[in-house]
Amino acid sequence: MNETESELARRRRFEALTRAHRDDLYRYAFWLARDHAVADDAVQECLLRAWKAFASLEDESRAKPWLMTILRREHARLYERKRPDMVAMQDLSQRENAMLGSQHNTDIDDLRAAIFRLDDSYREPLVLQVLMGYSTTQIAEQMNLQQNAVLTRLFRARKQLKLALERRGLRGNDGGAA
Repeated sequence: MNETESELARRRRFEALTRAHRDDLYRYAFWLARDHAVADDAVQECLLRAWKAFASLEDESRAKPWLMTILRREHARLYERKRPDMVAMQDLSQRENAMLGSQHNTDIDDLRAAIFRLDDSYREPLVLQVLMGYSTTQIAEQMNLQQNAVLTRLFRARKQLKLALERRGLRGNDGGAA
């Protein structure tokens, strides 16, 4: 019975840690995958792997970066296994027409679309910094890069976003200068 109490305590610690970071994990997965269903799958797989490896987490204060690393790797694994779904062209056109007819054309939608169009190597550090609140040092550690490489990618990501938004007639936060 002592073993059961120990296992129950372990499960509770794991649940508390993952509950505290679940929203961040999902948000990060969504920005990586650009799809809610894929993000859900990635988070679920991440949590399964984390549970199996929970004993290897030596410092629970480092749980968030540990989980993010597992999620990032799991996201890559999902795409290694995933085969693209085949869609009939007429179905695709009907979905696009429904999207075009909606009233959701806002600056936020344009910004989100521009971020999604960024190359993964630029989008990921930008999302980690802006949405997740990571420092450049933490991003470098998470992505296994030098800090200067992270700074360069962040600079280029912002520059590409600014250009994309200017092309769409939106202005950045540079005081309106063109």
